[in-house]
Formats: sequence, structure tokens, C-alpha cells
Amino acid sequence: MASAALVLLGGLALLVAVYCGLDPFKHSSMAEFPGFETYSVDLLPPSLVPAAEDKEDLLQRAEVRFLNQVQGPESVAFDPQGRGPYTGVADGRILFWDGKEWSDFAYTSPNRSEICDPKPSPMSYLKNEHICGRPLGLRFNKKTGDLYIADAYFGLLKVGSEGGLATPLTTEAEGVPFNFTNDLDIDEEGNIYFTDSSTNFQRRNFMQLVFTSEPSGRLLKFNPVTKETTILLRNLQFPNGVSLSKDGSFLVFAEGCVGRLSRYWLKGEKAGTSEVFAVLPGFPDNVRTNEKGEFWVAIHCRRSIYANFMGLYPTLRKFILKLPIKARYHYLMQIGGRLHALIIKYGPDGELLRVLEDSQGKVVRAVSEVEEKDGKLWIGSVLMPFIAVYG
Repeated sequence: MASAALVLLGGLALLVAVYCGLDPFKHSSMAEFPGFETYSVDLLPPSLVPAAEDKEDLLQRAEVRFLNQVQGPESVAFDPQGRGPYTGVADGRILFWDGKEWSDFAYTSPNRSEICDPKPSPMSYLKNEHICGRPLGLRFNKKTGDLYIADAYFGLLKVGSEGGLATPLTTEAEGVPFNFTNDLDIDEEGNIYFTDSSTNFQRRNFMQLVFTSEPSGRLLKFNPVTKETTILLRNLQFPNGVSLSKDGSFLVFAEGCVGRLSRYWLKGEKAGTSEVFAVLPGFPDNVRTNEKGEFWVAIHCRRSIYANFMGLYPTLRKFILKLPIKARYHYLMQIGGRLHALIIKYGPDGELLRVLEDSQGKVVRAVSEVEEKDGKLWIGSVLMPFIAVYG
């Protein structure tokens, strides 16, 4: 009997292995990427992860503005005259708030059509993002008034103060096209520093990028005079937000899969080198520098025990990703079961200054960016149908 049971178990294990290998009904979260690989995540020791929490859940006191008027407002920007906000939304448009109402300001795709019309939720646009465009990071050049845009599908673009169809500036580096242009910042000379999160996964497959921790992301620089695009760093795991220091001597950028901020030196003896700036307790999105030179970091969610464990064991993760489990369930396990919010402020030397949370996701969820203006925090999210304001 025992031997028969072992044979049966062995047969079942073989069937499961064959099923996972073939995925005949395409039920796995990686069905669109049959040749995918998983990679180890270079997590720093837990002792280095900040344990600070906002036990009052202060973000639950944030004011919800523009409910259902903006879908997935990833980035929030104000022009040099202080007008706005401007924000890029899920249907590919960049909208402008004139103090009374929203109006269309700009767009990145020359191929917009009725398929880009408003839909019920930000996730409803994923299928056609590559056609409609998906503006992510937004920054104004304070000297010229031009708005610079990192569009996930159309690369780095700019549009003048009159708005309209944005002009592409660069779409590749060293012959490799941008596949997931994400965020940017501009220095005093007009150079643009930006991230391309992956050369293999597009934004509409951001969950698969998180699951695999695939290391093809790049930190780049575009020189508007020479039109040259330079790769500053490569082999990054989901690079995302980027923001210059107040004095312009360095920039910090977020690397999602490993959960940390890194400092890349632009001036001085260390120019051209990078180092860890801060270890984060979750998956970071955009980074924004305030007038004091402090850095607000939007953290999409805290890292779960499951995410930490899977990050260390890529072979096990690859097997689990082949099981007939939908991507959204893997995603929920990554974020601890529910959408929530966490933002952290760091000083110019990487010291932790403040933590704000909505750990239950009752008001604010999946924070993508925090823009400080006149003592208030304007909070965007790639998944929320509103902008939250705190302070």
C-alpha cells in the first residue's frame, strides 16, 4: 500500500510539473511570457530596513480631491507660475486644473482614437496603453516653461506652454529602444535624467516585472544640445523615480524590486559613481525634492514577508509563477493582501525625517508621487481615481 501511495504521489507530482511546464490553458500569471526567467533580489539585511511606522495612520486624514475626475494621476506638477496641478492620466492625456475645472493640456500619442475614451477604472486602459500613451513622470523646465514627459511607451517628450501633441526627444539608447520610460528630472543646464524600467517588460506588464525582478532597467541622461542619450547605470531591477539634490551635485533614484534609494553623483570626486542612499520598507515609486532639499518618497506598498522570501529564492518563485494563479493574486501576496499607502521623507544625507501612512488603505492607496507645495502634500497614484492632499 505504501509503495502504491508513493507511486501515486510521484505520478501527481509529475503531472503538476508537466502542467506547469506547458501551461496548456494559459492560466498562469506569466502565460504571455513562456520563456521568462526569475532573478534573485539583492535585499539588504532586515536590520537596515527602517522600522518606523505612522501608528496614527495620518494619511487617512488626507482630503480627497477631484474624485472620478482623474483616473490614475501618476505624477503631479505645477508650472513655473505656480498654476496647476497638471497630471498625466490613464487614458494618455495630460490634464490641467485652472482652479475651476480640468481641461486637456497635452497628449503623447499621435494615434489617439475612441479606444482611448474614458473607462471605469485606471486598470481598464492597460490593453491599449501602447496606442493611447501613458504619461508617467512630469517635470517643468523652470527657465523655459516647457513640460517634459516620461511616457511609458513613447519615451522622453516635451511640450510648450501652449500644450498639444508633445514632441519626442529620444526613444532609445545605444540602439536599444526604451520599453518602459518612467520618471525624470531636469538640471540647471537643461540636461534630463530619466529611467527606463525594463527593456523586456512594458508598463502594462508591470506586475510581471515585479514578479521576475528582471534586471534590465537603466538610468539615463539626455543632453538637449547634442541630442545625445547616455546610459549612466544599467542592470537595474525596476528603476523608477529620480530627483536631483537641491545643489545639483547628485541625484537619487528608486529601485523598486530591491526597495532602496541610490545616490548617483554628478559632481565632485565621486562623479559617475553610485551608492546606497536609503533602504526602504517597500516598493518605491517616484521621488520629489522639496524646497529644503529633502526627498519625499512615494512607496507603493510595504514589502510583505512573502515578497521578501520569494526575492531570495528565484527558482521556487519561477515554479510558483507557472501555477494556474492569476497575476492579481500574486500581486496581492506581494503587497500583503491589500492596497495601502506609505510615504517617507528623507534628509539630503539620507536620514529618515518623517513617515506617513494609511496602512488600511481606507483613504489613500498605492501612492505614486508626493509633491510638496506651500506646505501641502499633493499625492498622486497610478491606481486611484483622485488626487489626495495632506496638510
